[in-house]
Amino acid sequence: MNIFETIGLYLSYPFARYALIVGVLIALCASLLGVTLVLKRFSFIGDGLSHVAFGAIAIASVLKLSNNMLIVLPITILSAILLLKSGRKAIIKGDAMIAMLSVGALAFGYLLMNVFPSSSNISGDVCSTLFGSFSILTLKQSDVWICLALSVIVLAAFVLFYNKIFAVTFDESFAQAVGTKAQLYNLLIAVIIAIIIVLAMNLVGSLLISALVIFPALSAMRVFKSFRSVTIASALISVFGALFGILFSMLFDTPVGSTIVAIDVLVFFVFWIIGRVRG
Repeated sequence: MNIFETIGLYLSYPFARYALIVGVLIALCASLLGVTLVLKRFSFIGDGLSHVAFGAIAIASVLKLSNNMLIVLPITILSAILLLKSGRKAIIKGDAMIAMLSVGALAFGYLLMNVFPSSSNISGDVCSTLFGSFSILTLKQSDVWICLALSVIVLAAFVLFYNKIFAVTFDESFAQAVGTKAQLYNLLIAVIIAIIIVLAMNLVGSLLISALVIFPALSAMRVFKSFRSVTIASALISVFGALFGILFSMLFDTPVGSTIVAIDVLVFFVFWIIGRVRG
């Protein structure tokens, strides 16, 4: 059986189709805001929020909630708003706040999972949450619909407010001076980032989400220069990485999240070489 027949066989199963649909949607959404985060010097926020989501998942498992998104999504959104809230009067700023929330939530979550274990395989649960494992291949149809609905919200918000996000990304002070409500659009960016982080937990795990957000944007920036072209290229690169990463993991039995990130890293080096050659 050749590789195409094997892929065709896998795609005849619903779990494989669900994984590809969700993986492509998450990758597409993550790439759109990745460009904004890199340009606003908030590249590390994905890592901080993913650790907050890990802590929220631990709380949901202790409470034995059937749908952990009911608690994970609100907590992650509130944390995103807190991290992106600008203001010189903030007691703890920028990277210090991200580090504090990141490490604190990670430690708190792991502590809860050990003190109030929800299963006999705590190490497996932790590994699956941190690195994604094969949870993307165990999605139900309801998970796909939830992901589809949230992805539509993210894409619609980005398209509708593209010009405002562009203005706030490059010159927030000027945007405020001409009447743009910068704080409102920063809030919108924070909410979208939080949704993307929660969606991406099943795909690459909490420790690898930053790579899914940042690498496609950085790759596109090696070759393209305008905000629009970088955003489009980033989206295509991200979708390519997710699609081939999931297929590769099915064929060769490798961890899904790690495989996707490895492909994104390789693509970055290819684009870096192209950028160097072009000068």
